[in-house]
Amino acid sequence: MKNILFSVFILLTSIAVFGQGNNANPSFTNSLDLQIQSTTATFSKDLQQIVFKIQVQGTAGLSKPTAYGQLNGAPVLGYVFPTTLSPTDVGFNQTSGIVALALTSHPDFDDTPLWDENFDNNFENDGLVWHAHWVILENNTAVAGGLSVKEFVQGDTTVKLPPTNPGMPMYMDSPGYSVVTKTNTIKVIVPAYRINNKTNFNFDAVAAYMEVNTSNPAYPMLGVYAVYSVASGNLSLPYTVTIN
Repeated sequence: MKNILFSVFILLTSIAVFGQGNNANPSFTNSLDLQIQSTTATFSKDLQQIVFKIQVQGTAGLSKPTAYGQLNGAPVLGYVFPTTLSPTDVGFNQTSGIVALALTSHPDFDDTPLWDENFDNNFENDGLVWHAHWVILENNTAVAGGLSVKEFVQGDTTVKLPPTNPGMPMYMDSPGYSVVTKTNTIKVIVPAYRINNKTNFNFDAVAAYMEVNTSNPAYPMLGVYAVYSVASGNLSLPYTVTIN
């Protein structure tokens, strides 16, 4: 795990050299909304849930992508918690990579078909609303950021996804956790039983830009193109869960 994390850190530090992705808003680079000041994860014994929190310099969640108008090239903005959890803790089969909890906004598509986040009785128009995903990240030198969400061949019987997955050929789940933004914080509430009741793990927090690709098989379906801030500064995953 340490070797994987070190490789990821080397890739992340190279992002500034390679640029921001085709459709990233240039203002994201200097946005205080994406400059992380601190992060915590607090487990409530009474409620049996973990609250992950990121505090930023600006207004959490205020910066959002501008619609591109199609899925191919669609911009995705995220506040991401890389963790040391196992893939099996969040409902995937055992596989290599980094299990991350990603809070994302993307106006061009909706990948939470079971949930109506804006409560307008349309389950297919909520992509812009901040929502949660479990993903597995892997090294991928084909994209500027050197990271992507891990993909698989459709029909592979060794692949296991939670029943709340959005039906894409990637290690991604749409668990429907509550995401709350208020002033300079963004929080996500995770019931402990949804992560195998694990409370002893490490994590970090990252603000990142991603982009969808559906046209060129040489590139991943969802790649990381820019990292705007890292809570630890070096992606060492030094943070642990506080128990109340």
